[in-house]
Amino acid sequence: MSDDKPAREPIEEDARIDALEKRLAAAQQREEQRNLPKASGADANYRSGNRVLADLLGGLLGGAVIGYAIGYFTGTNPWGLLVGLFLGIVVAFRNIIRAANQRPEE
Repeated sequence: MSDDKPAREPIEEDARIDALEKRLAAAQQREEQRNLPKASGADANYRSGNRVLADLLGGLLGGAVIGYAIGYFTGTNPWGLLVGLFLGIVVAFRNIIRAANQRPEE
């Protein structure tokens, strides 16, 4: 028993284990690709709808506030407010048309 040999011989790598490790790595890679977050069409439509709403409300409210302020300081209050609202509506629709004419990102 004084031999220098270990009690067990080291086990060589089996070809089946190598094939199994390759299959496992490929499966993990496919799973990572499958679980990547993807922007769906519904999300993009929701964002564009929110943008249209924000443009419309921002144009109306911004035009009303600026028109009222100009009318208040110049003494032409109802006309300043009406002109401001009209310009706000024009700007809002211009922004909405520009957003509608843009191509979606892919």
